[in-house]
Amino acid sequence: MNGPPSSDDAPRPFGPALSLALRGRCPACGEGRMFTGFLKPSPACGHCGQAWNLARADDFPAYIVILLLGHILVPLMIEVNAALAVPLAIQAVLWPGLAILLAVAMIQPVKGAVIAFIWSRRMDGFA
Repeated sequence: MNGPPSSDDAPRPFGPALSLALRGRCPACGEGRMFTGFLKPSPACGHCGQAWNLARADDFPAYIVILLLGHILVPLMIEVNAALAVPLAIQAVLWPGLAILLAVAMIQPVKGAVIAFIWSRRMDGFA
């Protein structure tokens, strides 16, 4: 059948969806909010009605955050220790505190990105 694609057949490019999801916006329309709480996806977009309670990101966002934190913090720790003589007591507070701050800052955008990926690939109930 030729003609305009139906809403079910409409393309869902990942790039724009990722950009919107990283900002907590609905990947389908860009207008509604993706989360009702810190990590709880909204039942549906308030603007376009896309259901987000179908998303099952499970533990994957946490794995991504841990991987990113390791790649950010380990080289930073090595360079700081090579360049400065920071006392161990300060490091015992600095590095875990920085890890917690970065993890909290990254988890919601990463979860949004995972949900956007699942949605754009029509996986797990988003067909």
